[in-house]
Amino acid sequence: MTPAPERRRDLATLPKAHLHLHFTGSMRPTTLRELAAERGIRLPRSLSDDVALQVEPTRRGWFRFQRQYDAARTVVDSETAMRRIVDEAARDDAAEGSGRLELQVDPTSYAPFVGGLTPAIEIVLDQAERSERETGVSIGIVIAASRTRHPLDARTLARLAARHAGRVVGFGLSNDERRGVTGEFAAAFRIAREAGLLSVPHGGELLGPEHVQEVVEHLHPDRIGHGVRAAEDPELLRRIVDAGIGLEVCPASNASLGVVESATDVPLRRLVEAGARIALGADDPLLFGSRLLEQYETARRMGFEDAELAALAASSIEVSSAPEPVRERLLGGVRDWLAAPAPGA
Repeated sequence: MTPAPERRRDLATLPKAHLHLHFTGSMRPTTLRELAAERGIRLPRSLSDDVALQVEPTRRGWFRFQRQYDAARTVVDSETAMRRIVDEAARDDAAEGSGRLELQVDPTSYAPFVGGLTPAIEIVLDQAERSERETGVSIGIVIAASRTRHPLDARTLARLAARHAGRVVGFGLSNDERRGVTGEFAAAFRIAREAGLLSVPHGGELLGPEHVQEVVEHLHPDRIGHGVRAAEDPELLRRIVDAGIGLEVCPASNASLGVVESATDVPLRRLVEAGARIALGADDPLLFGSRLLEQYETARRMGFEDAELAALAASSIEVSSAPEPVRERLLGGVRDWLAAPAPGA
């Protein structure tokens, strides 16, 4: 006798928060191709074949990733393009059950096309407000500096973030973890924290737990982008848990960049069992081939049952900077999702 299929709730209807999504990397592949065609830009085949990026975890591998990201960024050369990216990110999140989006952007690359850093971020903020009204997705913006640029540039961005605190909810640090000296960015993060912004730097993806330790010591994070390598050091992981630091775990990204062999190899179970506060994220779905919903489906393939998936969604909401009414509404939706009978039950 064939066993009855397992009854599972629809993960697309599970309320959740999306806290690790980059601006250009959120672009729809169709949008990238349309914008490139309008501008007469010939895209690398790797950006037009609908195959997820896969590189080795080396400097050469990161260079290949960065080259594709930079190629995609060349089409974002106008206010119209910038607004389209924000709006489509919000609409895509809404379709996958995300009620809170914290979109990360470094305005430096787009500033030359729209009159400077301030206009660039104000375009993003204005569109975030419009898209929030139209989609119902609560949207916060994280301004991020790059490790590949001078720490003084990071201070400039931190001051920009501080001036726009409110819709801007956090300050980050991204790009190749092997570049720059973590401690030299501490002053920028101090500026952001004094303005009431969350500290949300990347750490512990390409480099091991020692890098996570540096980030914790110097940048005092509220959340760490990735941070999965903390699982390799139980004492460090215990300190992260005790401090209540959230981890933005991005399984597809980790697999594409060679941190793990496949998305299901991310040590999510180990992190959860240690008590870590987790928010699953898609990172750069344009390159990695899957959005937020797929990260929850990956967790399901790891053996996470509906109650555990609901707990992951609740955790993402709790470590977000969502306004309290939004937080309460989404957490109530998670409880309702789990309380409802599974299909066919």
